[in-house]
Amino acid sequence: MIETHQPLLDVFDRARLVQRRHYAPHDVLGRHSADGHSVFRTVQCGADAVEVVTGGQSLPMHNIGDDIFELVTPASEGEYSFRVTWGEHSAEVQDPYSHWPTVGELDLHLIGEGRHERLWEALGARVMDGGIAFSVWAPNAAGVSVIADFNGWNPRQHPMRSLGSTGIWELFIPGQQAGAHYKFAITTGDGVQLDKADPMARFAEPAPATASIVVERDSYEWQDSAWIARRESQDILHQPMSVYEVHLGSWRKGLTYQELATELVEYVTDKGFTHVELMGVSEHPYEPSWGYQVTSYYAPNNRYGSPDDFRAFIDALHAANIGVIMDWVPGHFPRDAWALARFDGQACYEHPDPRRGDQPDWGTHVFNFGRNEVRNFLVANALYWCREFHIDGLRVDAVASMLYLDYSRNEGEWLPNIYGGRENLDAVAFLQEMNATVQRDVPGVLTIAEESTSWPGVTKPTSEDGLGFSLKWNMGWMHDTLEYIQRDPAHRSHHHGEITFSMVYAYSENYVLPISHDEVVHGKGSLWQRMPADSSWDKAAMLRTLLAYMWTHPGKKLLFQGQEFGQIQEWDESRGVDWADQDGWEGEYHRGLSQLTAELNALYTDKPAMGTDDHSPDGFRWIAADDAANNVLSYLRRSADGSQWMACVINFSGSTIDNYRIGLPAAGSWRQALSTDAARFEGANRAQRNLSTATQGSHGFAQSAVLAVPAHSAQLFIFDA
Repeated sequence: MIETHQPLLDVFDRARLVQRRHYAPHDVLGRHSADGHSVFRTVQCGADAVEVVTGGQSLPMHNIGDDIFELVTPASEGEYSFRVTWGEHSAEVQDPYSHWPTVGELDLHLIGEGRHERLWEALGARVMDGGIAFSVWAPNAAGVSVIADFNGWNPRQHPMRSLGSTGIWELFIPGQQAGAHYKFAITTGDGVQLDKADPMARFAEPAPATASIVVERDSYEWQDSAWIARRESQDILHQPMSVYEVHLGSWRKGLTYQELATELVEYVTDKGFTHVELMGVSEHPYEPSWGYQVTSYYAPNNRYGSPDDFRAFIDALHAANIGVIMDWVPGHFPRDAWALARFDGQACYEHPDPRRGDQPDWGTHVFNFGRNEVRNFLVANALYWCREFHIDGLRVDAVASMLYLDYSRNEGEWLPNIYGGRENLDAVAFLQEMNATVQRDVPGVLTIAEESTSWPGVTKPTSEDGLGFSLKWNMGWMHDTLEYIQRDPAHRSHHHGEITFSMVYAYSENYVLPISHDEVVHGKGSLWQRMPADSSWDKAAMLRTLLAYMWTHPGKKLLFQGQEFGQIQEWDESRGVDWADQDGWEGEYHRGLSQLTAELNALYTDKPAMGTDDHSPDGFRWIAADDAANNVLSYLRRSADGSQWMACVINFSGSTIDNYRIGLPAAGSWRQALSTDAARFEGANRAQRNLSTATQGSHGFAQSAVLAVPAHSAQLFIFDA
């Protein structure tokens, strides 16, 4: 053995290690050959002594300062480890710097091109045989380290290596297991240390803590293969789709994923909804943001359980034949200093120009959709939820804010595109890529746009230069309907166009009719409060009429929690759903509404006239759209195969009309399928059961029928050809 009291470590390498700016620590740490000898070198912060354990020997190392230990021995091969002593405690540890990179050349190539569709298998913290592989994209960093509970959160203990121009930093740490809490300590170009949560973390500490948590590779045993097979062959445009929108934290306060897998599944099944839509699934520290300010895009919300608990919850929904849609927020992200914002000291995930990179409405950053790695991060994230959690649909939040460069900005506060226009061409390309990729990679998964403008071709295929979404929220229908319904019935005749205008554009896109959380919060009032009446009886009758109108109008259905039984107060996530409304002294009205919702869903799934031809003009025909004087709408729905008709008569007035004549396309008996005035819904039970046609022309039809139309009511009649 030769003398080693003169350190062999280059002074510049020492400085880089001490300053946490070494881009290639594997070149100086670990075991290396030098002049026919082996040089062992390790950083062990706070250690009193370190030994190299190799070939059955324990050889003491020299402390050369700055917690760096070094030893030169005759040339050796084979396995080795370090025995580290801190006071009276010692442990034998494996050397992270003896391992090859865990991110392959193909991974790096695909990441650079923005085409790595399984990005979560290359980046983040991945449990592997013998330890954990850490990797992170930080292209502007001068140095990156893993800090964790297993190294005392000391940024000098585990510096990572740079994998060249890709901006990826990597380190395999042997001996560590799932459950470890960690972050990345990033040294910026000007020497500032930023402690950042992992952008690819699969799990995160619940707020106010902010560390990422290592989880095992997905080993959950799914039981939904039959569901997935059916999903792959579905034709959603010709199927009923009734969505129950849920905020998991407030549906019933305090429930876990495991409890929701029983209670929510039973409730949604009882009410007959075909899908649930989950708000706030991705990890977010600020609960009142409802999940729309995401900090960990790859981590399910920790508040309700583990990732496998979330998988089991979805599996239980699938077992009950209920699809799962999740809200997905690729348009913006919060400015939290420990998360994505200025991730490596510079604009990394966000656009560097604040005229494109800042969202003034929400105080957030906007993703740089034109950057390959950022686009890859988001497209892979969409695939991640669909593949790893069997999500059936992504409802993309705030699409309009992505499409328009001047969204919520004044003149001079936005940067035009290369053609001088206001369209965000990078965002358009990203949305097209995301939709095309998801629909190719996971057949049957829906993508749904919350898009509030008249942007053309939102649900047109990308092959035809559309955005490629499966469905779009019909914000125009929602706005006009709620404006109309909250007017005094005496004044509605002057605003009849608000309730009929939706049919002018009903087939311009593939629509969902949404009455979402946004419409029953922040002073807007619940649906119950919006009904312009003093008595609970009238409010309930109006709301029953609204729900029946919604369920018979072309388009898929979405209703937010609590509105299915006419919750009295508007939604408050801190209070939750007011289930007690159904138990109060007028609870029968709310129980009646709940019963109506269940029966509407049952009709919707059972009667093909209601939902198998939602997106074709052949599926709808007005009987009378112009009866403004009576505030009455009458129209026909038809099944896609033409075998069934449904006649719908909706009275939005406060007056009962006797002997009301409607034209009908077929002679015979039209069976009443539902009347919202029925006693079981707490109505006045004034409606007749069936219609018998007469050979008297009306409304352009050769046959007609006369019926009584109760105030504030909807009546549905079925004719099977």
